[in-house]
Amino acid sequence: MSADWPLWEVFIRARGGLSHRHVGSVHAPDSAIALKHARDVYTRRMEGVSIWVARSSEIAASDPAEAGPTFAPAETKVYRHPTFYSIPPHVKNM
Repeated sequence: MSADWPLWEVFIRARGGLSHRHVGSVHAPDSAIALKHARDVYTRRMEGVSIWVARSSEIAASDPAEAGPTFAPAETKVYRHPTFYSIPPHVKNM
């Protein structure tokens, strides 16, 4: 492994219908090799049905310390909250 290889974040979907979850990182020269490394490292026991890799340097994320200002605009949009609507009795999950 070369120190010049970029870092890739690995996301795996355990089975159909579930979301991909971050499981770790690998170093690789390109996305094809990153997928192979991710498969070898994180799915040795057939744990997944899908793998995503994303170059770490390309991921933009909010700072948890800035959560208040980041999510404050949502407070004025009460119509987005499920409590604003009545849920029919036949709906089991929402």
